[in-house]
Amino acid sequence: MKAAHEPQRVSAADFIRGFANWRLQSARKPVVVTHHGKDAHVLISLDDYRRLDREVGNEIAAASDILQASLAALVESIRDGVILIDRQRRVAALNPAASDMFEKPAADLIGEDLAAALPGIGESLIFHHIIRLIDHRERFSGDVPGVFRPRQWLHVDLVPLPIGGAIVLRDVSDAMAGFAAGDMRQAMLGAIEVDGGVGHARISVRETIEAANAMLIDMLGVDAAAIRRVRFSALLAAGQRAAFVDVIESVFRSGDPARIVSQMVARDGSVVDVTLSIVEVRGAYASDGAVILVTPRGAS
Repeated sequence: MKAAHEPQRVSAADFIRGFANWRLQSARKPVVVTHHGKDAHVLISLDDYRRLDREVGNEIAAASDILQASLAALVESIRDGVILIDRQRRVAALNPAASDMFEKPAADLIGEDLAAALPGIGESLIFHHIIRLIDHRERFSGDVPGVFRPRQWLHVDLVPLPIGGAIVLRDVSDAMAGFAAGDMRQAMLGAIEVDGGVGHARISVRETIEAANAMLIDMLGVDAAAIRRVRFSALLAAGQRAAFVDVIESVFRSGDPARIVSQMVARDGSVVDVTLSIVEVRGAYASDGAVILVTPRGAS
């Protein structure tokens, strides 16, 4: 005998012939309709169906509540500043990172007109895009200078939402400063190339040459391919190598630039008196090597 909790099974053909009977049976427990011996459909009572529908709805609602709580916790914890504004461009909510960025408590900003509460935004180029965000649900992403303080760069993302929109702010001032410094270094190297009287080489932390300019290559009488991956100290006179190694190790250890007098040996065996100016190239997490300026002091 089957257990009481197991459903009844009936073939599709028998179900059609005895539908009235099976409909009554389904009021007591589910009836499984099989097709070619395999379960295909289940007939249950209307009350059971409504109960299942409520349970599924409750599960979906609970899952939605958990998702919303998780999203709220995520916005609260991220380091980007997030401001939610309504369709009247009033501040609806903001996360702690935004409050810290503006140096104002959230309670002083919520409900206030965005331009009045944060004049820096209202007076910046970004405000035009905020208007288009609200009026036309138009997205925007870009870097904007001087919104809240001079020389500050913010990466701004504008995202349309049912409430109105979200303004996501990330301080990228350090990255912009790095780009500017890189542009300045490139300009200085360009000036050195135009001058033509100073050589320079980029070396790795293992002291191998990664690049050298035309002036240094011509001075040594070699080609660019031959000088690559050679240890810089190998280009110096034998008596000068130990002092150079000591200095380059000090530069990598302390990060302080150094300047020494030395001698380089050309391919034809001639010795050139030079001054070496060494500056470390520091990456985000470790040293990326060094740049060496080579200034001739006259041939020996």
